Amino acid sequence: MFNKLYEKIISFIKENYLWLLFYLVFITTMTYPLPYYIYTGGGIINIDDKIEIQNATRSTGNYHMCYVSEIQAIFPTYLLSYLIPSWDLVPKEEVTLTEKETKEDLLLRDQIYLQEANQNAVLTAYSYANRPYQIESSHPYIIYIDENSDTNLKIGDELLTIEGNKIVTVDDITQILNEKEIGDQVQIKIRKNNKEITKYATVQKMDDSKKLGIIVETVYDYETTPKVNFHFSSNESGPSGGLMLSLAIYDKLVEEDITKGYKIAGTGAIDNEGNVSSIGGVKYKLKGAVKEKADIFLVPNGENYEESIALQKKYHYDIKIIGVDTFQEAITSLEKIKN
Repeated sequence: MFNKLYEKIISFIKENYLWLLFYLVFITTMTYPLPYYIYTGGGIINIDDKIEIQNATRSTGNYHMCYVSEIQAIFPTYLLSYLIPSWDLVPKEEVTLTEKETKEDLLLRDQIYLQEANQNAVLTAYSYANRPYQIESSHPYIIYIDENSDTNLKIGDELLTIEGNKIVTVDDITQILNEKEIGDQVQIKIRKNNKEITKYATVQKMDDSKKLGIIVETVYDYETTPKVNFHFSSNESGPSGGLMLSLAIYDKLVEEDITKGYKIAGTGAIDNEGNVSSIGGVKYKLKGAVKEKADIFLVPNGENYEESIALQKKYHYDIKIIGVDTFQEAITSLEKIKN
């Protein structure tokens, strides 16, 4: 019985191999990823679903982070991008930092940026609310590797030691390299997926200094009172929610209801001193906020704010747009809004 079935399959393939070959080529062509990404209007995420703080105060309104919808282009979506006005086709080289970077590298870097944004938000909110906090641990992650570097390090590796010396910040790396010669190969212990692995990198001369051809971002974990927990999924990433996260945490730590019942959306990265910096994709984020009927849209001052105002005038968006440079400005602006 098996032999007869096998003979039938072979006979079918011989009789239809041209059609099967065409079908295989067609499917491969239609699903093969192209070196482009498609950006389009996103939406908003209620931050109350992402943070948990013990004994938090309740607000009548809420805060929302905005996001951009990103699609890896394949042949059908590539063609559709020329037909759908709200789809913007962006070459891969404008999204990645090097030709060798993969989609996984982008995701890993953005996940590190999200961790940094979360902790900067904690530091900012607890500082302004006069609540206790202290550094619990630090994690120096590799977020970029130069194409000309000689190393087997990968984006997302957490540096533990170089030549046996513990690494906490970028300054630690600089001090170690100052004692090395150009061309020296250094042993580096990293952590990846909860495993410790020994890797290497060669000291090179870059910009008139000794470097390994990597960029490191240190993420700090803070011990706080009350304790704060985050609940982000693995596909959520990037630094642009830092401002809104800071506001949402702060509002849960103070007695005053800063929201005044409003649905507040916004975007903007925040550093560990409470400064708000510009982000990309503001037009998609504003569109998402309007679509979800947010009352207020907070955005970094400068180019982001100017673009938002221009879009509001062009499309007659019914939303209040507020530009800010710092966390304190955001708080002051919200406090001035009447109920």
